[in-house]
Amino acid sequence: MKYKVIGGIIAAVFLVGVVCSVLVLTAQPKSTVRIVSDGETLYAIDLRTAKDTTFDIVYGGHVNTVEIKDSQIRVKAADCPDQTCVKMGWLKSSTMPIVCLPHRMVIEFTGDTADVDALTR
Repeated sequence: MKYKVIGGIIAAVFLVGVVCSVLVLTAQPKSTVRIVSDGETLYAIDLRTAKDTTFDIVYGGHVNTVEIKDSQIRVKAADCPDQTCVKMGWLKSSTMPIVCLPHRMVIEFTGDTADVDALTR
């Protein structure tokens, strides 16, 4: 009897995991990003329609060079000491934004509609 209950719980947890994985993997990718500097939104860009370009974001005399190429975005160069934002590469996930703490800049995906997650769509 005890093993049936434990087996049922394990099966239920496994089933929920499979269902959630399918929902997350089939979710439509986000394509709208926003670039925030010191809490102020500087740009909101739809990567699907954005042309390949490079531009600078200046904060307190410091510069971050942002590149948009092939519907992706990244920090190409920065004059901050740790270069973490450059090392992060292309923005891939809405859970992991590109952040440059010394320059107070964030590049993150935003919801195309109303910030709906994969489960509620």
